[in-house]
Amino acid sequence: MKFPISFLLATAISFPAVALADTTSESEATAPETLGFVEWIVMNETDLRLKARLDTGAKTSSLHAVNVEEFKKDDEKWVKFQIPLADHEDQPTEGDIKHEEIILELERPVERTVLIKRKGAPSQRRYVVMMDFCIAGTNHETQFSLTDRSNFSYPVLLGRRFMSDDNILIDSANSFTASTECEYMTLEELAERYQAKIIRTDETT
Repeated sequence: MKFPISFLLATAISFPAVALADTTSESEATAPETLGFVEWIVMNETDLRLKARLDTGAKTSSLHAVNVEEFKKDDEKWVKFQIPLADHEDQPTEGDIKHEEIILELERPVERTVLIKRKGAPSQRRYVVMMDFCIAGTNHETQFSLTDRSNFSYPVLLGRRFMSDDNILIDSANSFTASTECEYMTLEELAERYQAKIIRTDETT
């Protein structure tokens, strides 16, 4: 059976148009989110707000933590660690409590350990834990290595594993570009709600 040339031509033209529409739809659905090289994040477990630097030079994210101690819980390996709020005074305050008065204590199961090679210093083994956090109004979960970042400008570093898993691009020329904020507490609200996790510095002296 022979078809008119006009019919064959119309059919041939219609297929690329459909394919193009499908491709456009897929690209829009998978479009990456662009964030600044520094953004606010909120740790979901505590509503603690911290500055985070997005860094493609690091694979694993890291979180400021001190006094990291391993212990057993239900025959599994856990760690206990502290976040002194005085090291990075990012939590808004509206009362008499001072950042240096508060140390936040957390416990998390250990995902793995990593050996960090440091130039001019001994290698350092760090614990890695899973943590939930909010950035740009969206919740995420990624691995964080626990390390003392008190001498760094940012208590949190977000690495390539987070960016690739969650389809994030970095605008290296700008910071705090997120149009949506994550909910967080003031220092006073945090201290009131998480009494079991708060250590007053006068208790440690």
